[in-house]
Amino acid sequence: MEASAHRALGDLQDLCYDALEGPSHQEVEREQHLLQDWASHFSVEEEKEVLAWPDKHVALSIQKYHRELEKLEELLITFPAIINKIHVITKFFQHILALAFAVHQINENPSILPNVTLGFHIYDSYFEAAMTYRTTLDLFFKSHRFLPNYKCGIQKPVTGVIGGLDFETSSRMAELLQVYKIPQVSYGSFEEGARDRKYSPLFYRMVPNEVFQNMGIIRLLLHFQWTWVGLVVIDDESGDNFLNSLESLFSENGICSAFTKRANKNAHTSNMSDLMVLIKKNVPDFMESNVNALVIYGNTATLTWLEGMILLTTQILPVMFPQYKWKATAGRVWMMTAQIDFTFNVFQKSYDMQMFHGAISCNIHTMEPPGFQEFIQNITWLGKIENHFIQGFWEQAFDCIMPNSAGPNDANEICTGEESLEDLPTPFFEMSMTGHSYSIYNAVHVLAHALHAVRTTTFYQRTVEDGRRQSILNVEPWKLHSLLQTISFNNSVKDEIVFNEHGELATEFDVTNLITFPNNSYVRVKVGRVNSQAPPGKELTIQDDKIEWHPELTQVPPCSLCNEHCHPGFSKKKKEGEKFCCYDCAPCPEGRISDQEDMDHCVSCSEGYHPNERKDQCVPKMTNFLSYEETLGKFLACSAILFSLITALVLAIFVKHRNTPIVKANNRSLTYILLVSLLFCFLCSMLFIGQPNKVTCLLRQTTFAIIFSMAISSVLAKTVTVVVAFMASKPGNMFRKWVGKRLSYSIVLFCFLVQIGICAVWLGTSPPFPDLDAYTLTAEIIVQCNEGSLAMFYCVLGFLGFLATISFTVAFLARKLPDSFNEAKFITFSMLVFCSVWVSFVPTYLSTKGKDMVAVEIFSILASTAGLLACIFSPKCYIIILRPNMNSREQLLRRKC
Repeated sequence: MEASAHRALGDLQDLCYDALEGPSHQEVEREQHLLQDWASHFSVEEEKEVLAWPDKHVALSIQKYHRELEKLEELLITFPAIINKIHVITKFFQHILALAFAVHQINENPSILPNVTLGFHIYDSYFEAAMTYRTTLDLFFKSHRFLPNYKCGIQKPVTGVIGGLDFETSSRMAELLQVYKIPQVSYGSFEEGARDRKYSPLFYRMVPNEVFQNMGIIRLLLHFQWTWVGLVVIDDESGDNFLNSLESLFSENGICSAFTKRANKNAHTSNMSDLMVLIKKNVPDFMESNVNALVIYGNTATLTWLEGMILLTTQILPVMFPQYKWKATAGRVWMMTAQIDFTFNVFQKSYDMQMFHGAISCNIHTMEPPGFQEFIQNITWLGKIENHFIQGFWEQAFDCIMPNSAGPNDANEICTGEESLEDLPTPFFEMSMTGHSYSIYNAVHVLAHALHAVRTTTFYQRTVEDGRRQSILNVEPWKLHSLLQTISFNNSVKDEIVFNEHGELATEFDVTNLITFPNNSYVRVKVGRVNSQAPPGKELTIQDDKIEWHPELTQVPPCSLCNEHCHPGFSKKKKEGEKFCCYDCAPCPEGRISDQEDMDHCVSCSEGYHPNERKDQCVPKMTNFLSYEETLGKFLACSAILFSLITALVLAIFVKHRNTPIVKANNRSLTYILLVSLLFCFLCSMLFIGQPNKVTCLLRQTTFAIIFSMAISSVLAKTVTVVVAFMASKPGNMFRKWVGKRLSYSIVLFCFLVQIGICAVWLGTSPPFPDLDAYTLTAEIIVQCNEGSLAMFYCVLGFLGFLATISFTVAFLARKLPDSFNEAKFITFSMLVFCSVWVSFVPTYLSTKGKDMVAVEIFSILASTAGLLACIFSPKCYIIILRPNMNSREQLLRRKC
């Protein structure tokens, strides 16, 4: 306690000197420069108020001088008692009780070490390396005067040691203990480096490896979808190891640290300059960050540092600068590691535990051994004044002074012995067994079982002390080591105690939820566990319905993200210069979707599916073909039928008036062939409507090509007949022998056979077939007829174009021949319409897809066929029906003259 007393005395002297002298001119000037630098981030009006703070500070300090002077004498008088109170951490007194309870339980158990009474020594390291080495060497020697590595006097029978709470203490002890082959069982060391058994093969730990705790933290963060977290880590080597381990796990699991704060175990701010540096370095992250989840790693000192930061951001700074909005700590969730315990001392009674309500912790697995509650309830300081542990604990826990203590014996401050541990708030003392106490309890049983195994398997000597009592003499410590490696037993609560190959207890971590109460007490509720034996990805088991969150949270569980989630239909877009957890949200491009939040990339739908309008789901594609049920299909079908009926009516008129001059004038047989061809041209368009199948795919293009070639060849034959007849009317002309039906039939038959031959080659080599096109249209699957060979398809169309071009050319040249019933000029108009339709068809056909392509072809068939029908036969029908007087031989001869 001497080192702690000297440090406390120095702090107290600094406090007294500051109170007597006040801030010097140099200190105020230095603070002014700090404030100017800190205020540079504020506006002009805000800067004025910040820069005015030193003057306020000086005035406030002057008012405090007299109050400090009045307290100075009282502080000096009560200084010894204060030093004693500062040193004791009342919460950890349970560790001593757990040790005593375990020894008491073993001594009362006849099945373990019968006729042997266990004892123990407790040493304090005072968090100093020198004291740790000194007290460890004290284990091997009779007195405090010793020579290292030389045993003199009566040797103490040390067979096993329970190490310190932190790894630094345990590792320093291990350096000396391994020299004497004495095994150490540590109850709170989580250092990952201790896995190296070559470093200390005699080092055993009553906790799992810290790796599993870190993995449990990652699983908890992922479970609650917290990817933007703050880290508060103790500023020592263990904190460095924790950061290295956690940062690699963060990058593997898509989590980022918004900020990392190092908590100094010996932080001291005795003046304004230090306070401003502390504020500038740490407070902005706590104040302005949008982090709602913070991971705290360290020990009790880390929590004290954090409480100081919270005190600054929630109570002190808002008073100094009321114009700013300070982020409420109630909107955050604290995630603690197993090394941290909520402990208060006598000077922290005003701290508010409510801010930590709902905190989640990975704790050492614990159970309540039977009889422990009764054991601690019987603890009292009466009759145990010589027990300095109880005395120091009792004075600080109940804020009273023992009757034999130095200082004023005021009646209100004297301990009466009527105090009860159950009345203490949980941060001062916890009635239920904590994880560290449970580890100590198990550590004692581990050593006892190892000694029992030695006693039952090895012959050992007994001696009689004072003629009444027996004890084990000089059991070699290395024998315990061989037994500890394979030890396995169930403790009083049926938990299996067994070490793995790394000397770690093969157990699990408890996930607890902190529930606080207005009197600053709390309880830890088990809401899950982290099982180190579970397969990867299954380590965490948690019950969300048991978690009680802070009542001021607007959303449970709260969000802790750098930015809002990218909703389905959007993907993450990296922000330049930011961590990967900070991103923008970009809408998915055409043809891609994202069906989950925060997807890195949008994905394509599988075949037969397409994105919906919001691009957050794949829906089945609709089939695309021109059906009779839709309006366009009905219109085209009705148009084809109507034109077919009109053609049939024209044919009936011509058949009825077949003996009239106008019907007989231009080759009546060719007229019938042309009308029948036009009739079938209209009807063949029906093959293009409806869902394509194997038959319709084979017939639609070939039928259309053959029938159209028949119609165009008939028109060509009629035009050639007119030309030949006119040429043959001249005396001595060689065309006289070509006049007659043989020429016209030959033209029609030749063209018909050529087109049939082209179609036969097409069907024989690469015929059309039904096909599905799932890629051309985004939302539909085109059910179409694949033409098989496009070359043959364009050959068919090309031959029709060739016939139409020849027909148009011959008709154009013969349009002015003298004949009252000359068809050449009407054929010219009809072929002009025909060619116009099909010339415009080609680019339109190639630029459309699906059923629109089919509709274009049907429209072209109907339009071109209707053009032929209207231009060639409407004038004749007009004469036959409305002007029958012109349908006579006399009129024909008169027109010729």
